[in-house]
Amino acid sequence: MDLELKGKVAIVGGGSMGIGYGIANRLAAEGANLVIFARRVPKLEAAAAELSTKYGVRVIPVSADIRNQDESGRIVQTAIDHFGKLDILVNNDGAPPLGPIDSFDDVAWQKAIEQNLFSVIRMVRSALPHLKASGSGSILNISAISAIQPIAGFALSVATWAGLMGYAKTLSLEIAPHGVNVNTICPGYIDTDRLQKVFASGTESPESVRAKLITEIPLGRIGTPADIANLVALLVSPAGSYITGCTIPVDGGLLRALR
Repeated sequence: MDLELKGKVAIVGGGSMGIGYGIANRLAAEGANLVIFARRVPKLEAAAAELSTKYGVRVIPVSADIRNQDESGRIVQTAIDHFGKLDILVNNDGAPPLGPIDSFDDVAWQKAIEQNLFSVIRMVRSALPHLKASGSGSILNISAISAIQPIAGFALSVATWAGLMGYAKTLSLEIAPHGVNVNTICPGYIDTDRLQKVFASGTESPESVRAKLITEIPLGRIGTPADIANLVALLVSPAGSYITGCTIPVDGGLLRALR
């Protein structure tokens, strides 16, 4: 199925590894040109070179920390300088530390808010004029299943991503008249470095923790970045343009709620 993404321009956060790289890989495979950003320069540059060579598209790496309020404008301007337009914004980053709620001070909470909420607000603010100009822009946020089915020890992520979902829903209502859709994906257990930290966070062996998590998933397996990227590609394409304001779990059936 041709998703009609050839020649589109996308910004993908965290594009050097994990879910972000999976998304960048899928969009590049569809013919989109990319700006990918992350903090780790060697991995970022290697990812950009690999995707460009593999798919024959242009991939511009930008070393940036989106917890810094000045970085969003620079990332968006890079896309405009190189491609002259912007069609897709994928907000994706790492996640705050794990731990009991009462172990986090104001500094930890502020960092989490900067990372999970303010970074998206700023990226959208910088990107929105260009997305509106495209006439068919798309904003896609990556959150986590813990934001709609909270998990003990994930308080920083749960609280800040819940705020993100409220922001995204409101945004979707306001910018729909401009032809821009907004959606949020909540991945379940996906095989990334973040999940490896979960495996190693307790007293049990990582292998034992992994086995227990798999028993919780009706489909009986840990997800892959490609499982997330496939849905992202649909939602940011013309084929998904009528889907907006949604928060969608991609979790192998892990979420037990009706809505």
